[in-house]
Amino acid sequence: MGNLIVLAILGAVFYYIFKSYSSYTSEYSKEAFKNVKITKESLEHTELGMFVALVAKVAKADGKVDALEAQLIGIMFDDISAVFPETEHTKSILKQIFDEQKDKFDNLESIAHNLAQATKRDKAKQQQFIGFLIQLAFIDGEVSDSEDEILQTIAQAFEFDPDAYHAIFDQFEKMMQNITPKATIDDAYKLLGVNKNDDMSVIKKAYRKLVRQYHPDIIKSQGKDEAYMKEATAKTQEINQAYEMIKDSRK
Repeated sequence: MGNLIVLAILGAVFYYIFKSYSSYTSEYSKEAFKNVKITKESLEHTELGMFVALVAKVAKADGKVDALEAQLIGIMFDDISAVFPETEHTKSILKQIFDEQKDKFDNLESIAHNLAQATKRDKAKQQQFIGFLIQLAFIDGEVSDSEDEILQTIAQAFEFDPDAYHAIFDQFEKMMQNITPKATIDDAYKLLGVNKNDDMSVIKKAYRKLVRQYHPDIIKSQGKDEAYMKEATAKTQEINQAYEMIKDSRK
């Protein structure tokens, strides 16, 4: 059964995280950004703009941004742009930043260092950023050598404790190894909440709804622990495996 990739972000996270929050738990809010003039030049130098640039590099590290990865990153754009006054305009700029940065790797260290400096007084936030990027790299079940190299470069720029980095990485790796694909096609339909007789368009809509529900939300994840991120990553992977199983059965 084929698997699609997932910012990261969100990576994608992504990073990576349940969307059951009713309010933001960090300084990322409309109140914080109400007086910010939204231009590409201003946004790309904010913490969130620099983070999107790093997400782009992790997402494209293995040469392509696959469907699940693109879907989660699109949701991430929705989440980030929602805290700015001009939502659609902001989302358009975030996409520009992503598209410009996904094929540029010569500035990886400088952007990572700049983001590290901007967040140096908030180690918890740095850990969430690193965790989200690791989560994004793992969304397809494994991390390529190029993804790993980029992640470690970012972690070094953050002066992130190597033991802490490897602990997060190893936890995600172990978790992904323990995810059991759905045993039968009936299980796959049940997980997505659809029926065998449903049209593929209906199934795709249900799949996208579940991915949005269990996706890595860098805004609303503030203050959440690693267990929360891991649970979301596992659920996203299960949903993706079920969807791929259904698609393969209909070929």
